[in-house]
Amino acid sequence: MFQTKRKKIALILTFVGIVLYYFCLPKNLFTNPTSTVVTAKNNELLGAVIAGDGQWRFPELDSVPKKFEHCILQFEDAYFYKHFGFNPISIGKAMVENIKAKRVVRGGSTLTQQVIRLSRKNKKRSYGEKLQELILATRLEFRHSKKEILKLYASHAPYGGNVVGLEMASWRYFGLQPHQLSWAESATLAVLPNAPSLIYPGKNQQKLKIKRNKLLAKLHEEQIIDQITYELAIEEELPQKPYPLPTIAPHFVQEVTQRYSGQRIKSSIDIHLQKQVNNLAKQHYNRQKQNEVYNMAVLVLDVNSRKVLCYVGNSPTDKAHQKDVNNIISPRSTGSTLKPFLYAQMLLSGDILPTQLVADVPTEIAGYSPKNFDLTFDGAVPANEALTRSLNIPSVRMLQRYGLEKFREDLKAYHINDINKSADYYGLSLILGGAEASLWDLCKTFAGYAGIVNHYEDLKHKYYQKEFAEPSFLFDKKASFGETQENYATVDAGSAFLTLNTLTEVNRPYTDQAWKYYDSSQKIAWKTGTSFGNKDAWAIGATPKYVVGVWIGNSDGEGRPGLTGVGSAAPLMFDVFNVLPKSSWFLEPYEDLVETTICEKSGFLAKTICPSVIKRVQKSAVKARSCPYHQQITVDKSEKFRVNANCESTSNMLTKSWFVLPPLMAYYYQQNNADYKPLPRFRSDCNRLEKNTMDFIFPAKYVSKISLTKGEDNKQNPIIIKVTHAELEAKVYWYVDNEFIGITEQYHEQAILPTEGTHTITVIDNMGNELKRIIEIKN
Repeated sequence: MFQTKRKKIALILTFVGIVLYYFCLPKNLFTNPTSTVVTAKNNELLGAVIAGDGQWRFPELDSVPKKFEHCILQFEDAYFYKHFGFNPISIGKAMVENIKAKRVVRGGSTLTQQVIRLSRKNKKRSYGEKLQELILATRLEFRHSKKEILKLYASHAPYGGNVVGLEMASWRYFGLQPHQLSWAESATLAVLPNAPSLIYPGKNQQKLKIKRNKLLAKLHEEQIIDQITYELAIEEELPQKPYPLPTIAPHFVQEVTQRYSGQRIKSSIDIHLQKQVNNLAKQHYNRQKQNEVYNMAVLVLDVNSRKVLCYVGNSPTDKAHQKDVNNIISPRSTGSTLKPFLYAQMLLSGDILPTQLVADVPTEIAGYSPKNFDLTFDGAVPANEALTRSLNIPSVRMLQRYGLEKFREDLKAYHINDINKSADYYGLSLILGGAEASLWDLCKTFAGYAGIVNHYEDLKHKYYQKEFAEPSFLFDKKASFGETQENYATVDAGSAFLTLNTLTEVNRPYTDQAWKYYDSSQKIAWKTGTSFGNKDAWAIGATPKYVVGVWIGNSDGEGRPGLTGVGSAAPLMFDVFNVLPKSSWFLEPYEDLVETTICEKSGFLAKTICPSVIKRVQKSAVKARSCPYHQQITVDKSEKFRVNANCESTSNMLTKSWFVLPPLMAYYYQQNNADYKPLPRFRSDCNRLEKNTMDFIFPAKYVSKISLTKGEDNKQNPIIIKVTHAELEAKVYWYVDNEFIGITEQYHEQAILPTEGTHTITVIDNMGNELKRIIEIKN
C-alpha cells in the first residue's frame, strides 16, 4: 500500500516536472523592440530607423553567413553541433581553471546557454542562475534547430554601445552586409560579443587584434582557411571609425516605418535607379536653390505592376529648409494638372471632339475672371491645343459647360484623397489649382490612364474594375485591379488614348525642343502645372511602361518668381526618363475608336457645307455637335459683296460656304489667324439688319462693377470701352445715359470719364443693331 502511494506521488511529481519543464521557456525569448529595416528589391539596404528603446537592433536574421558561423563556433563553442544545450567537459575545465586562478578566466557556457542569458537580460551570475540557464538551454534545444539557435545568438549578441546583432554590427563597423564580410572581419565580429568594449575606435586596438588573430590562427589550424587566406587576413586593418547606415531613400524609409514599424521590409525600389535619380535631384536642387527654391520630390511608378521603383521625398537640403518633409505625400495646389482629366471626361461624354474649337475670350462667371498665363486671348482654339498649351480660360469654360458637380463626381473614381470637399467649395477654380493633391495620387492617376490603354488590348477589349489602384512599394505585393468587365469603370480606352496622345504634343522645355528629330527619343505624355503665386511646379509624364512625377517648390509654401512647371519641374522629369529603359508608344485601341467626318476648320462634326477630313475619334463622337460656325451665304459675281434676292437676280448670285465666328471670338481669333476672313459686307443696295454682328469686349458682363483709378498727376484715369464688329466698315454710335458722345470706325474704342454711380452704355451701328451695358462706378 505504502509502495503504491509512493509510486503515485512519484508519477505525479514526474508529470508536474515534465509540465514545468515544457512551459519553463517563454514563447518569445526576445521581446525587445527592433529597428525598421528597409531593403531594395535586390535585398540591398536602403535605410533603417532605430528601435524604440534607442538600440540599433535589426530584426532577426534569415540565415547566418558561413564565415561567421565558422568563426563564432571556433571561438565560443566548437562542439555546438554535438552537445544538447550544455557541454559538461567545458564546464568542468572552466571550473578547474577558475579555481586555480581564483578568478573567472574561462567560461564554460555554450552558445545555447548564451542565448538564454541574453534573453534574460544578462542577470547577475550565480550558481542558481547558472543552473536555471542550463535547464532552459536544454529546453531551447528541444524547441529549435541548431541553425535557429545560431541565428538567435547572431541576432541578439551585443556589439558595443547601442549596437545589437551581427547585421547592425556589420554595417556599423565595416559598412557591409554580413555575407560580404571577409574572414578577418568575420573573426573580429565573432570575438566582440565576448568583450564589446574593445571596439571603440582608437582604443584597445592591440588587444582586439590579438584576439582576432588568435581566432584566425585556430581557423588555420582546423584547416577551415588555407595558408594564403590566413596570411592575408592577419594583415587586414581593424575598423577605425563607425560607418553611417545607408540613407539612399530616407523619406521612403520613414514612410515605411509609419506602416511597418520594427519589421524588415523588402521593397520594390530599384536601388540603381534610386541612386541615379538621387544624383539628378541633387543637380537640379543646386540650380533651383539659386532662386531660393529648396525642396522637391520625384516618384517613379511601373505602370503594369504599379510598383514604386524610385522614391525621392525631398532634395538634399538642410533643416532650415524642411529637409524632413516628405513632399511625395504632402498635398499641394494642383495647378493645371487636372486639365487632362477634364479633357478625357468630356471626350467620354461626347461634349467635345479633340480638335473642336473652344472659346478663349475675356470671361467672367459669377464674379470669377480666369486669366491665361500669358494674359492674352486666342478667340477660339482647338480643345487639344488648349490642353497642350494649358490655357486657363478655355479650361474654365469647358468645366462650366461639362458641369462642376459632374466633374467632381468623376474625380472621386480616381481616389485622389485630398480632393475631399464639395464642388461648391472649390468652384470653377478647381481646374486651375483650387484643389490640393499629392504627387503620389497624381502619379497614380496618370498610371491608371496608361493602364487602361495597355490592358484594353491585353484583356481582349475588356476593362479592370479598379484601374486606379493604389501603387505598392512592397516587393511581394501585387496591385489589385479587381475583376474584368466588358464596360469601362471610369474612362474608356479610346478617350484615355486620345488624351495621352494629345499630351505628347505639349511643348517641351527649350533643351528638348528638337526631340522628334532624334531616333533615340521617345514619346511621352506629360503635363505641367504651376500654382497661383508660383508656389508649386509640377511635371508628370507617362509612357506605356513608366510614370514619372516631379514636384518642385518650397515646403513652407513660399512662392518664387520663375518657378514654373515647364521651366523648373519638367527638365528634371525628362532627365529621369532618360535613365529609364525606352519604350514604344501605346497600341491604338482600334476597337474603341471610330472614323468620322470632322469639319477641318472648327473641329466639330462636319456639315455638308464644311470642308472636312476623316479622323479617328472616341466612340461618343456620335453625341457631339455639328459645326455651328459654317454658314451658306450668297455673293455677287465679283464675290466682294453679299447679296440677296431683294437686290440681285438669282442667276447673278453665287453660293459660298463661310467660316464665321461670333464677333467677340472673331475679334481675337483673327489677330492670331491671318487666314480668317470676315463675312463680306452687304452691297449698299442690299443692307439689312443683322443679328450677332457686334459685341462688347469690355465690359463683357451686362452689369459690371468698375473702380476708378488715378494717374501720377492725381487725375482720374478714363475707362476704355471696347466693341468688336463683324463688318470692317461699320460705324458705331456711342451713348452714355442716352447722351451721344461720339462715333467710331474700324477700331471701336471709346474713353469715358463717368461719375460715381450707375450708368448705361449704348452702342448702335449704322445698320440699326443695338447693344447695352450697365456699369456701376466706385471711387
